[in-house]
Amino acid sequence: MPRQLPVTGGKIYMSEHCEQASAERAITAPSVLAADFTRIGDAVSRIERSGADWIHIDIMDGHFVPNITFGAKMVADIRAITRLPLDVHLMIENPRSQLDNFAKAGANLLTFHIETVVHSHSLARDIQALGLKAGVSLVPSTPVSALECILPFVDLVLVMTVNPGVGGQALIPECLDKVERLKEIRREKNLPYLISIDGGIKADNASAARHKGADVLVAGSAFFEAPSAAEFIRIVQCSELKT
Repeated sequence: MPRQLPVTGGKIYMSEHCEQASAERAITAPSVLAADFTRIGDAVSRIERSGADWIHIDIMDGHFVPNITFGAKMVADIRAITRLPLDVHLMIENPRSQLDNFAKAGANLLTFHIETVVHSHSLARDIQALGLKAGVSLVPSTPVSALECILPFVDLVLVMTVNPGVGGQALIPECLDKVERLKEIRREKNLPYLISIDGGIKADNASAARHKGADVLVAGSAFFEAPSAAEFIRIVQCSELKT
């Protein structure tokens, strides 16, 4: 059986797309930030046909990050055409103000940035009270120590391996050390959170991220530019996890 994270109204799950045991293979989350916004339905279909596990949706407000993307309506429109779990990344200054909107739109997981929140514990609890999974993220300049106190209370930690706000950047290799540290903390404290990585993931560096301990790999440009989306997903999902 695939590893599952139950959520209200559905499940966050892993598809079975390669021969590795499901507990050992990567969860893949293509990011629609790299899609053609005039053909978002086609982008969702490409993700579904590829065998990917989740859909990653980046919400940018033009304040916390330089660019503006889209809001809850885009999430609702995507939810209307897919049953895949929606992994919504809130790159916004006031995430608490938008929780209800994104919950109603059909998000399964809401990830906020530790840099934007003072009361992160209560925010994570508020997200979970809505029946969603709660994630916390950190930018390349933020150390893991900044979020150690909240780790027992979240379902996912998202490590940004590029400076957020612009797609298509190259992965910052030093950020992979954070993944390794998060894996160590998880083992030491017997915590259940997943470790996700977002930024510059390609077919040729997915294994490096996995070797450090990443469970979830978010990919945008590399996925949508791949000649075969299914082959790209197969390579990423089957990249080996170092134990």
